[in-house]
Amino acid sequence: MILGRTGLSVTRSGFGALPVQRIPLEDAAELLREAFEKGINYFDTARAYTDSEEKIGKALSDVRDSIVISTKSHATTPQELREHVETSLATMKTDYVDILQFHNPKKVFLPGGEDGMYDALAELKDQGKVRFIGYTNHSLDRAMEAVRSGYYDTVQFPLNHLSAQRDVELVEECSKRNVGFIAMKGMSGGLITDARLSFAFLRQFDNVVPIWGMQKKSELEQFIELEAAPPSLEELQDLIDEDRKALSGDFCRSCGYCLPCPAGIDIPQAARMSLLLGRMPWQPFMSDEWRDKMEKIEGCIHCDHCKNHCPYGLDTPELLRKNLVFYREFYREKTGKKLP
Repeated sequence: MILGRTGLSVTRSGFGALPVQRIPLEDAAELLREAFEKGINYFDTARAYTDSEEKIGKALSDVRDSIVISTKSHATTPQELREHVETSLATMKTDYVDILQFHNPKKVFLPGGEDGMYDALAELKDQGKVRFIGYTNHSLDRAMEAVRSGYYDTVQFPLNHLSAQRDVELVEECSKRNVGFIAMKGMSGGLITDARLSFAFLRQFDNVVPIWGMQKKSELEQFIELEAAPPSLEELQDLIDEDRKALSGDFCRSCGYCLPCPAGIDIPQAARMSLLLGRMPWQPFMSDEWRDKMEKIEGCIHCDHCKNHCPYGLDTPELLRKNLVFYREFYREKTGKKLP
């Protein structure tokens, strides 16, 4: 497919490289290389994803002309932005980035702005270090503003079969304005357990490229198989409706913008524990390690950092409290042991 007005030809499934920061360098390089050899040509990462860019450089620098790379900068000043781009280029062993995206900023940067951010990125584009300018966000209003501004070539936004109709309107706006749509959170941070559902939902949009987060060979193989025989949206509609019903209302998408937590709480997991226990094998969550992690919720200092930084407006401390209550009861029923 052609990614909007960039003219970049990308595979209908992209590789989201956030998860590869969790696995060793050699394993990550092997997985990334296998993805390329099996037909994936689009790889998305970020300066904030620890060593993800380094792993892309190790695995794919020798086939740079055959792939499309997008990365992101969470810089807050023009100087920091320039430093991020230089670091990304060196780390990925490349002379240019196909798409440089502003990483979930609290505003839409525009030419001539006092912050100087857009102008700095435009200058890097003029220098040939960046080919196209993108914008990522978890706020629908900001994403829509970026698209309608006319200054962004791509937008990256969460999208899957749990998304609201308002989110689909962003897809339509991108299509109308020829802005490439990069879909993140296709599996909703692990809450979606049947990849066929999200895959079929996203495939209906000819201007959307999902970046599937992968860190295991089995995950890569799953998406390669789906590409070979794309499932029918119509045939899966009943299952999609069931998923929407089960995950309706407020729930943590595990985006991680609540972190770091000064009390050391693993918020992206703890705040959705009740859902994880109902949708995944529950036995691993009964370990002493997970019990201790959940009990850290008791140490919440109510600083509201998580609440103030949640792009979905969740009352995160209250969500954590409810999940701790649920976990304690579930733990007692499954292990026969009582927690405080």
